[in-house]
Amino acid sequence: MKINITLNPALEELLIHILSPGETPELSALLTRLEEPQTLTGFREGAAVPLSPEEILRFYGEDKEVRAQTATGVYTVRLRLYELENRLDRRTFIRVSHSEIVNWKRVTALDLSLSGTIRVTLDGGITTYASRRYVKKIKEVLGI
Repeated sequence: MKINITLNPALEELLIHILSPGETPELSALLTRLEEPQTLTGFREGAAVPLSPEEILRFYGEDKEVRAQTATGVYTVRLRLYELENRLDRRTFIRVSHSEIVNWKRVTALDLSLSGTIRVTLDGGITTYASRRYVKKIKEVLGI
């Protein structure tokens, strides 16, 4: 995919013009992401709370539900991990195990000294581990 941006001060609002050789999966995914709202809804103690992807540290599976952890608490999200993986920015949110997706921009440290796994530390000292299955993908993202 190629991206061409033209800045035009005469425009009053953002205009997106997409050129495609046809109906492709890449085009469908792009349109879906443009049309979807960028906030998610989290639930805690009977209240629905709008969550911005930037504030989320990680998503993980627990008790047959998906949780979103932020600096202010843990919320239940009514989407499956695979749905979140398809919906979120792949450059920011990376799957580190079968049951967890982390916000790469909120990672503070990686410990590669463990054999076969990576210990991931997030803002606030939250620690999780990347499973062996995902280590190769993470190393590719890091350029290792």
